[in-house]
Amino acid sequence: MLKLRNAEQALANFFASGLLALGQKLGPILWQFPPNFQFNAARLEDFFALLPRDTHAAAAIAQGHDERLKGRAYTAPGRKHLIRHAMEIRHPSFVTPDFVALLRRHSIALVCADTVEWPLLMDVTSDFLYCRLHGSEVLYTSGYGDQALDQWAARIATWACGGEVPGGYHASPKPARQRPARDVYIYFDNDAKVHAPKDAQALIKRITQLLTPTNGRTDAPHSHKRDTQVTK
Repeated sequence: MLKLRNAEQALANFFASGLLALGQKLGPILWQFPPNFQFNAARLEDFFALLPRDTHAAAAIAQGHDERLKGRAYTAPGRKHLIRHAMEIRHPSFVTPDFVALLRRHSIALVCADTVEWPLLMDVTSDFLYCRLHGSEVLYTSGYGDQALDQWAARIATWACGGEVPGGYHASPKPARQRPARDVYIYFDNDAKVHAPKDAQALIKRITQLLTPTNGRTDAPHSHKRDTQVTK
């Protein structure tokens, strides 16, 4: 296992494998690491510096793919648009202000992962939020009740309006720079007992109610342009 060492070839093959064919539909790229992968600032710094920030940069990287993708690589850049990155961690060594500061320097989102087995961090580190709801009682299995969905909807509305969740779980005492709005991506991964579709629909309803202007007001924080996506 390379653990991010000499990642250039792997990244070239990854970006040549078909991602660019998605064009404008390409969303944030999620980088996941195993539970035994510990925080290493220097190694992550080098890896983050390699990540492309737009489709043209990704296409240039993809050109370096090896023979395993010969005849089936997709390296056309298409129309240029930004590429966002998010990182999901599973080892407690990442619960440090140094990690949050590193993500902020590179504008990479720290995944807020709701699970009993991995750190649940809510530090805002980029211009968007990426949240994965795995089931906080039993991984991939437990559903979300009304109280939990109300709590997550309130958090998401706060993020969408550019703020940070008060309290919560943070690795750094330093708050993120205030913004008028942030895009928020929410994914339900508690599908072992088919909870995800129902929970996603219930959460969408709550978020819509929270972010819909009332009494004809258009100057409220939630009236700013933002994108909230919930999926299963």
